[in-house]
Amino acid sequence: MRFLFTGFLIAITAFNVQARGLPDFTSLVEDNKPAVVNISTSNKSSNVRQLLPKEFELPEGAEEGPWGELLRRFFGSPGLDQWSQRPTQSLGSGFIMSADGYVITNHHVVKDAEEIIVRLDDRRELVAELIGSDPRSDIALLKVNAEDLPQVKFGSSKKLKVAEWVLAIGSPFGFDHSVTAGIVSAKGRSLPNENYVPFIQTDVAINPGNSGGPLFNLDGEVIGVNSQIYSRTGGFMGLSFAIPVELVLDVVDQLKKNGHVSRGWLGVLIQEVTRELAKSFNMDKPQGALVSKVLPGSPAESGGIKTGDIILEFNGQSVERSGELPPMVGRIKAGDGARVKILRDGRKRTLTVHIGELPKEEHNKLGKNTNQEAPGKKSRLGMVLTEPDSRVRKEYNLQKGGVVVSEIKAGPAAAAGIRRGDVITSLNNSPVNGIKDFFTKLDKLDPGSSIALLIQRPTGPIYLAMRIPKDE
Repeated sequence: MRFLFTGFLIAITAFNVQARGLPDFTSLVEDNKPAVVNISTSNKSSNVRQLLPKEFELPEGAEEGPWGELLRRFFGSPGLDQWSQRPTQSLGSGFIMSADGYVITNHHVVKDAEEIIVRLDDRRELVAELIGSDPRSDIALLKVNAEDLPQVKFGSSKKLKVAEWVLAIGSPFGFDHSVTAGIVSAKGRSLPNENYVPFIQTDVAINPGNSGGPLFNLDGEVIGVNSQIYSRTGGFMGLSFAIPVELVLDVVDQLKKNGHVSRGWLGVLIQEVTRELAKSFNMDKPQGALVSKVLPGSPAESGGIKTGDIILEFNGQSVERSGELPPMVGRIKAGDGARVKILRDGRKRTLTVHIGELPKEEHNKLGKNTNQEAPGKKSRLGMVLTEPDSRVRKEYNLQKGGVVVSEIKAGPAAAAGIRRGDVITSLNNSPVNGIKDFFTKLDKLDPGSSIALLIQRPTGPIYLAMRIPKDE
C-alpha cells in the first residue's frame, strides 16, 4: 500500500513538472489583442483566385461546405464564374505599430484595393490610407486617422530558436482575433519565386484571413508577419511562413520615408550546388551559390565575377545555400562595397563588388525555345548535337560557340536532365566552340568522372552535372 501511494506521488510530481513547462498564453493575448486589426478591402472587378494568398489554391468543389459559405460572405455571389464578373472584397489581418495609426499588413491583402477598412478590437471601423506597398517582401504600410491607439512591441527574429513557442493572432475566414500557437520549425527558409525573404517556418495554424497578422514570441513581442502557407489541398497542412521582423521594419521605414523600397543588386543568375555539381567542381560538399549567368553591365560584371564562379561568402557571411544570397545582397545599400568570396577553378579568392540598385523589373533576355531537327553527331552521352544556326544564335544571344541538343535518348545526358533544344555553351567551365571542340574536351576527361555543363534555356541558364560513362 505504501509503495502504491509513493508511486502515485511520483506520477503527480512528474505531471506537475511537465505542466509547468507548458506556456501560458493568456496574458500575452490579453496584452496584445487590442493592437491586432481586421482588414477588409473593396477591389476592382477581378478573379477571386487572384485575391488569395500566394501558394494558395481553391480545392475542387469550393462552392460547397464552409468554403462556399466563406466565399459567399465576402464575394456575395453563388458561383465562381459570377465571382469573377463583379467587384470583390478580400479580408486579412494586420497590427498597429504606433499609437498615431500606422498599421502593417501584407501586400497581397491590399493589392489593387479601392477602399481599405481597418476594424479595431473595440469595433471601430476606420478608412485607411495606403502609404506604400512592396510586392517583393509582401509588406504594406497603412495609416488610419486616430490617436492613442494600442500598439505592439517588436522583438528580434535573430534570437529565435528552432522549436521555440510562437503565437499568431488574426482573422482566419473572418473570425476576428483568433489565436493559434505552435513552434518554430525552421529559420531562413527560401521559397520558390521569393528571392528576398528568409522566411520563418512554423507549424502555427494559418488560414485565409490570417495574412498580415503578427507572429509573437513568448515575451509578447512581434518577431514576424504571417504571409503564406504551403498546401496541396487549400487548407492548413502544418507549414506556415512568416516574414522576419527585421526585414519588415526595414521595408516599413523605407515605405514611410520614400513610398517605395530600394534593394541591393548584384546582377547574377544563381542556382543550387548539388552533390553531383560539387563533385564536378572538386568540392568536399555542396555549398554556396553557383553563378549561371552574369548580366551585362551589372555590378557583378564590373567586380570581376564570372559565370561558373561559386559564391561561398558575402560580406563575411557564409552562403550555405543559393537561396541565402539574395536577402544578403538586398540588404546592402546601392553604392556600398561588398566582399564576395568565390571558388574559381578550384581556388578561393575574394573580390570587392560595388552593389547597384535592384531594377524595378528584373528581366531575362533569353528567347524562345528552338529545336533543331538536322542530323548531327551522336555522343556517347546519349544525345545528338548540331551547330547552332543564325536563328538560335539570335534568340539565345550567342556571339560564338555552343552546340544544340537536337535529339536526346536514354543515357547519361537524359539522366542529368538535359533536354532536346538545350544549348550547351560550357563544359567544366571551358567554353564550347562547336561540336569538334566539345568532343575534344570530352575525350580528355576520365570515364566515371562528373562534369559540369552550362545549358542555355528559354527560362535562363542552368548548370547540370553529368557523369561520363565508364563503358563506351
